[in-house]
Amino acid sequence: MPANDWSTVAINAGSAVGVIVVGLVIHGFVFVALKRMVARGHSLLEDSIMRHCAAPLRLIFPLLALDIVMPSFKIHPAVDDLVQHVIALLLIGGVAWLIDRVMLLAEDMLVERFRLDVPGNLRARRVRTQFEVFRRVASVAVFVIALGIALTTFQWASTLGGTVLASAGIVGLVGSLTARPTIENLIAGLQIALTEPIRLADVVIANGEWGQIEEITTTYVVLRTWDLRRLILPISYFIQTPFENWTLNSTDLMAYVYVHLDYTMPIEPLRREFTRILTSSPLWDKKVNVLQVSEASERAIQVRALMSAADSGSAWDLRCEVREKLLEFVQKNYPQCLPRNRNDLPEIQARVVPANGDARSLTATGKPHP
Repeated sequence: MPANDWSTVAINAGSAVGVIVVGLVIHGFVFVALKRMVARGHSLLEDSIMRHCAAPLRLIFPLLALDIVMPSFKIHPAVDDLVQHVIALLLIGGVAWLIDRVMLLAEDMLVERFRLDVPGNLRARRVRTQFEVFRRVASVAVFVIALGIALTTFQWASTLGGTVLASAGIVGLVGSLTARPTIENLIAGLQIALTEPIRLADVVIANGEWGQIEEITTTYVVLRTWDLRRLILPISYFIQTPFENWTLNSTDLMAYVYVHLDYTMPIEPLRREFTRILTSSPLWDKKVNVLQVSEASERAIQVRALMSAADSGSAWDLRCEVREKLLEFVQKNYPQCLPRNRNDLPEIQARVVPANGDARSLTATGKPHP
């Protein structure tokens, strides 16, 4: 290659590097300005753009600048085509990456708008669950579409189009058999988003475990149990298997406490104490307040205290509080009314209390005192 050609290549390569640097500098200026806006207390939007879009745009800005000026660089036809092809592939990947990050940005806006840590969050849980499922499905779709577009940039992909179409039936059949669980879970995810048998933060009993829905992905659901374990269940489980959903229509829950007492226990003082406990507790939602004798066995009575709370966590804590304070009330004021066993011994009673009514205590040997 002549010396002047080498100098042209060097100039063009240096110019390309300069264009890349210019793109990075523009990216830096934009995000420094965003960072200052965030520091001055602007909205969540700028902060989300900083966190989610900085990395993909750091790739896209230099590539766009290089793609604009690349036609003016003449190095060698084969090299020019190769460089432009690589730029196109990187741009396709960068745009797909940016689209995925924009969906995360939208999720941040949604989380801020629809909060789960407030009472009456049924609509918020519905919207966030639907968006979470659709976002994950859309991420998969964006990846597949980007891969398809990238493949079309290769010449062999277009020449093999007829062969690919001819074998599509066989590939589809084999793929449907090998990827059946994945396909089932994807379809189940869409069903859950549309029919809403579960939502984020729902309290459910699934697979014999009580817990709260913490995460819903395209293939599995994370259930956080009361002891902070994480139970991973395939998302199709919630379509194919019966389970309990305690917060399907409302987060309000009824809670109850059973107390077993002696037959001599007066109920009205206990009922007044139960009302006092509820009215002094911030956990009670002031809707249900019922205390009744729900059962009477041969040895004791069963008293049921029924109450309500705004959510499952408050209901559990309220149950424990009411149980403890009712027991304390009975222990302090009616200790003789705690459950006990009674034994009736007629032979000893006859010896202690004769028929003539002259009651005398027995000696240690069982004989009556004179």
